[in-house]
This record gives sequence, C-alpha cells and structure tokens, in this order.
Amino acid sequence: MPFIAAFILSYLLWLVLTAGTNGLLWSTQELIAGLIFSLIVAYATKDVIGERAGRFLNPVKWLGFIAYSPVLFWGMVKANLQVAWLVITGKIRPGIVRVPVDLENDAQYTILSNSITLTPGTLTIDACPEEKALYIHWIKIPEGMERLESSEPVAGPFEKWARRLGR
Repeated sequence: MPFIAAFILSYLLWLVLTAGTNGLLWSTQELIAGLIFSLIVAYATKDVIGERAGRFLNPVKWLGFIAYSPVLFWGMVKANLQVAWLVITGKIRPGIVRVPVDLENDAQYTILSNSITLTPGTLTIDACPEEKALYIHWIKIPEGMERLESSEPVAGPFEKWARRLGR
C-alpha cells in the first residue's frame, strides 16, 4: 500500500506540473517519463510513508489542506508586508524565542513548523516534542515577549490548523 500511495501521488503531481506543456494534453514521452520518475520516487519513499499510506489518499485530508491554503497564504502576505516595513524602517529586533505548543504527533509539528518557516520573518530552528515547544528565530521580537505563554504571537491560527490537519 505505501508503494502504491507514493506512486499515485507522485504521478498525479507529475501530471499537474507538466500540464499544458504540450497543448492541452500530455505527450507520450511526458506520460512515460512520469511513470518512470513516479516509480523511482515510490520505491525511494515507501519506507518513509509506512502504514500511514491511507492518510495520503484520504480526500477529506486533501480538502482540509485546500481549506488551509487561504489561511497560510494570508499569513504569508501579512508577514511579507511586515518584513518589508521592518526592512524599510530598520526597526528589527531579531532573536530566538521558545514557543509553547499543544501538539500530539510528528505530523502536527511538521505542519506547524513548515507553516511558520514559510512566513517571512520567522524560521523554525528546532521542534522539541518532549518539551511541547518550538524554537523560532523571529525577525522582530516585541518588547516583553521574550518568553511566550502561547504560540499565538508567532503562529497565529497555524497551530489550530496543524492540530486539525495532523490527526
């Protein structure tokens, strides 16, 4: 099952990324190349996916990620504007903060860490599930926020979505 799930996802991604390169349909060479590369990717990742293969093919999970996309996009837009303003004004105060989180598994930590890192001005340095915390490099730490009590100032709504999507 993990091999099949990885193959299907790889091939679908290949088809999406190569759509329109040869008019409306794919050429025979593109379809064959996609099959070959998808087989290679599926073989290389079958052990990584493991018993969670069914989660990757669950349409409800895909709908959840689609619903999350505007939230992530809006967070990225706001962060881009804020970073541009900080660069123009020169009012940066960089540092590393410990961000407490209430997450249960590696998938949730990965979703939250990547969401935070994708927004300009923040970078996830370390995830510590045993401490229930992330260590984040933040471009401008507000006064008095060197020690955070919640993830809200850094992660906004991302933690709530990470819990929902990572189940």
